[in-house]
Amino acid sequence: MSEHQPVSSSHMPEWIPRLLIYILLAAGAGIAIYNSIRALRGLITILLVALFVSFALEPAVNWLAAHGWRRGIATFAILAGLAVLSVAFVASFIPLFLAQLRSLVDALPGWLAQLNVYTQRWFGVDVSTASIQEKLKSFDASLASYARNVAGNVFGIVTGFLSLMFELLTIALFSFYMIAEGPRLRHAVCSILPPRRQEEVLRAWEIGIEKTGGYVYSRLLLAAISGSTAFVVFVALSVPFPFALALWIGLISQFIPTVGTYIAAIVPLVVTLFERGTLSAVIVLVYILIYQQIENYLLSPRVTAHTMELHPAVAFGSVIAGASLFGATGAFLALPAAATLQSGLSVYIRRHEVVESELTEEPPPPPPKREGWAVRLAKRVRSKEGAEPS
Repeated sequence: MSEHQPVSSSHMPEWIPRLLIYILLAAGAGIAIYNSIRALRGLITILLVALFVSFALEPAVNWLAAHGWRRGIATFAILAGLAVLSVAFVASFIPLFLAQLRSLVDALPGWLAQLNVYTQRWFGVDVSTASIQEKLKSFDASLASYARNVAGNVFGIVTGFLSLMFELLTIALFSFYMIAEGPRLRHAVCSILPPRRQEEVLRAWEIGIEKTGGYVYSRLLLAAISGSTAFVVFVALSVPFPFALALWIGLISQFIPTVGTYIAAIVPLVVTLFERGTLSAVIVLVYILIYQQIENYLLSPRVTAHTMELHPAVAFGSVIAGASLFGATGAFLALPAAATLQSGLSVYIRRHEVVESELTEEPPPPPPKREGWAVRLAKRVRSKEGAEPS
């Protein structure tokens, strides 16, 4: 046998084991990163919320700082004012909720009596108050276990409330440092990047502040207009709790895109229907429909002309995507995030001239309708009158 034997074709190349090792290492690193992100999802969500809160509030802090305020004090004042407004918003609905609950309990026997006529006639089922009270007597044995379940639910509610308060305080803390130490934070981030990357980071940061701040302040202005006009209508109709209802319809209609107005209209319509009757509820519905058109075609284009240029379909899709990723928090942050991303991409996307095609051109407007005989006759009479000498 010769010393130099030919290499068999079945021999594995030397680079394949190394490739397999690299694949295994990459897969392991990917799994570790995925598990880490999944475990830290709560912290990542808090940091994202704090970042957008800092984007939204930094213009106000910069304005106060330009007028002589210390940056830390200005940030604390803005966050404290936001907390007070949030507490006032929630507290204003407590009397409304209790009053409507009391009205519901008082009206329930009458509703059951009316419903009982039809259920007995159609299904042979008795849903009167006396029948329900009689059936409840047989549940004495299960009331104790139900009470224990309620106690457990109350404990869960208290625990959830404390967890929510901790998250809100954590967001406020991170937001405070991101705003108060904003220049230092940006300086620290840029110090580890080359000059070209620094310009890109600062441009993206500036776009985020501009778009998010513009979105929040434009929405607040529209909410103030919407709430003020709704307050006047509710007071004129003697609807109870006009301030709480106006605050509700103003904020919900502006911060939930596309369908926010219709969601916000449910509570005022129900309250007006129960407290003031059908006619007042119809008047409120007509007001909401008319105001929505005025806002869509007159107010909103003027207020948001320089803040949010998002197509309604893009806005609605962004909200759905944000809700799928981060729940209600993602839905709220979806619009400023989409506007920031759109503005950032517009800097790098190069646009070209579009070729002429029927698929890219809007059809011409239809020709004007032919005038009726009465209009043509009136024009002839006016022309003859104008042609006669004076």
